[in-house]
This record gives sequence, structure tokens and C-alpha cells, in this order.
Amino acid sequence: MKRFIEGDNRQQITLLPESLDEYIDAENPVRVVDLFVEQLDLGGLGFSVEPAATGRPSYHPSTLLKLYVYGYLNRIQSSRRLEREDQRNIELMWLLGRLFPDFKTIADFRRDNGEGIRNVCRQFIVLCRQLNLFAQAVVANDGSKFKAVNAHDRNFTRGKLEKRMQEIDRCIERYLTEMDTADRQPAEIAEARTTRLKEKMATLKARMEQLKEIQAQLDQSPTGQISLTDPDARAMATSTSRGLVGYNVQTAVDTQHHLIVAHEVTNIGSDRRQLAKMARQAKVAMDTPDLQVIADRGYYHGEEIHACEAAGVTPFVSKPMTSLAKANGRFDKEDFVFEPESGEYQCPAGSRLIWRFSTIERGALIHKYWSSDCPRCVLKEKCTPSPYRRVARGEYESSLEAMQKRLDKKPESMRTRRQTLEHPFGTLKEWMGATHFLTRTLERVSTEMSLHVLAYNMKRVMKIIGIEGLMAAIQA
Repeated sequence: MKRFIEGDNRQQITLLPESLDEYIDAENPVRVVDLFVEQLDLGGLGFSVEPAATGRPSYHPSTLLKLYVYGYLNRIQSSRRLEREDQRNIELMWLLGRLFPDFKTIADFRRDNGEGIRNVCRQFIVLCRQLNLFAQAVVANDGSKFKAVNAHDRNFTRGKLEKRMQEIDRCIERYLTEMDTADRQPAEIAEARTTRLKEKMATLKARMEQLKEIQAQLDQSPTGQISLTDPDARAMATSTSRGLVGYNVQTAVDTQHHLIVAHEVTNIGSDRRQLAKMARQAKVAMDTPDLQVIADRGYYHGEEIHACEAAGVTPFVSKPMTSLAKANGRFDKEDFVFEPESGEYQCPAGSRLIWRFSTIERGALIHKYWSSDCPRCVLKEKCTPSPYRRVARGEYESSLEAMQKRLDKKPESMRTRRQTLEHPFGTLKEWMGATHFLTRTLERVSTEMSLHVLAYNMKRVMKIIGIEGLMAAIQA
């Protein structure tokens, strides 16, 4: 062993053994976890801090909360893996004071204290606000799909169920044909084949009965979907052709430091109705009178834009390019200029489109405009193949037009949105691994997501101001 670094003798007895604190240096993130949890008012956040009068004493909520925050900071989300770590990880021995809760106790804590854990995540955002990390008051909003504990084969829609039942019917018909063929074989071969085919048919008939039971449940489901493993999970479209069964996680991310200021787990696949809700949550979390929110075209909805403005939020949402007229080389709706003073549109040929009537379409108030000059217009071929070019104006069209003017003056907003949101979503999914969520039902998945967001934000702040700076802020 000459010229190599040698370790200590395992059998050597030390007169004065080292303390656990000597193994944890001052810049270790575990000290941030310990200090942050110790400063929390757990009772006020929703945790039960009163011990039971009888029975075996329980662990204090701070002990298990520290364990979970440390686990999610280090990509250890499973209760069984946390149980193994607290028995061999010297940082956890220091953090928990050599306490070794079992996996069932660890899992039950996350299940029973969902509201408290979500409040702890919000409390860290309050700390970030006190550190003046939200000075710009600009957030980017987006949603991303996360996989649930539910396989594709355990999720049913009416179309998928009918397809499965038709496949079973075809298999049964094929087996019946094979049984007729087997009858023409020698006796010993025919008996073996017939027995095997009867067993397969019995299995298929039992499966058909299960599918009929699922069909009865599906007829009563308001969403038109049934998930057998996680009842709250839903099949959602993604960029891949198959999609996934999971949840749509909405986040509002600060554009300056990429901190997640607000988040919410939903089982609604579309982002269309999520903007105003997330903007209000971000405004409260950042405690700012003026907030700007940037989102992609998936959030483009007049009522949501108007609701943001009513809440004191300035939205920047790109407009989807869905004009059939423009695609065919004709005038787009944007070529018709609305004049608020007269309440009329002016077309590219200079004619006036006046209000004709109003109607309700899909629950929204729509005003219809057109001009009597259309049949005689020299630009009619570039405008419409119909006798008249009718222009529809929604109830919240003025909010959409004002937002488009803001976007025209600030075209870099969409690039800022992409640069802001790709970072946290990519980081979180990498931490989660291939399975994403480990828990089931919307409430428990929301708790799990809050732990991921808390760990993400904590790492970001430690990177921005340093561990010593964060510890000083927590103690202040």
C-alpha cells in the first residue's frame, strides 16, 4: 500500500468520538432545511402538533417534514427509500436526531397532512417575496402534462371501450372457427385443442363481463372517462401521438429568477380556462399591485383576458393563427378595423360594416356586422365567396385588441416565455424520473407536487443568494 492514501482502521477505538455536527459543514443545504422547518408555525399551517394522550408517542410533524423536504431536495420521493436513507445517511441522522421512522409512518404523514405541506410551499414564496426576488412583477404561465400512476390500458373512454369489446367478439368468433377445424382432427389432438380453446373463450367472456361493468360506470361519468388505478387521472393529448394518462400542472414562473410563484394540479387537459385563476394566485403570492403575465396561444380566450384585466393583471397572450380566409389568400378579420366611436367596422375597400344583430354562441355574446355594399364591391373576390362578408365581434373583443397592441410593442415577450418556462418543467421532470407521480388522487398528487415545487424553489434561492444568505434571511 506504499504511495497510496490509506484509510482508518475499522477496529480502531477513539477516546473522544466525533459528534454528528462535525460531519455537517456550514455550507451544507441540510442546515437550510433544519432552520427553515424550525422557524415555521406548524400548528398555524395546518399540522397537528398536539400529541395523543394515550398510546405510543408519535413523531413530531417537524421531524417528518424535514425528512420529506430533504428527500425531495435529493430526488428521494419514495417512503421506502426514505426509510432506508434515514438509517444510513449521516445527513439525515444529523437532521432527525438519529430518529428512524418506518416507511408506513413516513407515507401516512404525506397522506394526512396535504394542506399543511401545501401551505409550507406557499410560506417559502413569502420568504422569497421578503428577499425582494419578485421585483420585476412579471410571470410566465404554462401547463405541462405529468404521468399518473395509471397505465393507458387502465383508462377507458367510450371509443376505447367499444373497440376492446369488438376485439373480444372477433377473438371469440375466431376461436369458434378453430374449434370446428379441431373437430376434424384425430381424437386426441381434437380434445387437447378444444380444451385449450374453451379456456381461452372462458377468459374472454369473463373479460367481456368486466368491460360491461366498466361501461355502466362510464355511462354515469360526467367526464366520459374512467381510470381504474387513479380515479382522478385523465387521458390527455401531448406532442406525442399516444398522449398520456395523468394531470395537467399549471405554473406561474417569475421571469427574473425562474421561481415558481404559484402552481396548481388539474385533471383538465386544456389550458383555455386556466389563465385568470393562475394570474390571481401569482398576484397574491407576489403581493404586487401590478402584474404582467405572459402565456402561449393555448390560453387565448376573451373572457379569461378580460378577467385578468379586472383583477389588475396585464396579460400578454399570442393569438392562434386559425383564420381559414387568410389561409386561402383572402382578407383576414384583422384587415377590418373597428371604430369604437361609431361602433362600426371599416373594410379594406372603405365600406362600413354596421351592427345587424347579437346572438349567444357557446355561452358567449356575439355581435354580427356586415355591409350592404358587398355584392357591388370590386374587392369581393379577395374578401369572401359568400354574398356578404360577415364579421363577428365577441363580448370581450376590445380586451383582445388592446392586448394585441401591447404584444406588437413588446414582441420579445414570447421568447421570454419560452426561456422562462422550459427550465422549471424540464428540471422537475428530470427529478421525478420516468414515473413522475407516485401517489394517487388529485389531492395527494397536489401535495406531492407542492413538495417538488418547494424543493425546486429552495435550490434556486440557494443558487441565487447562497446558503449563508438564505439562512440569514430565515433567521431574520
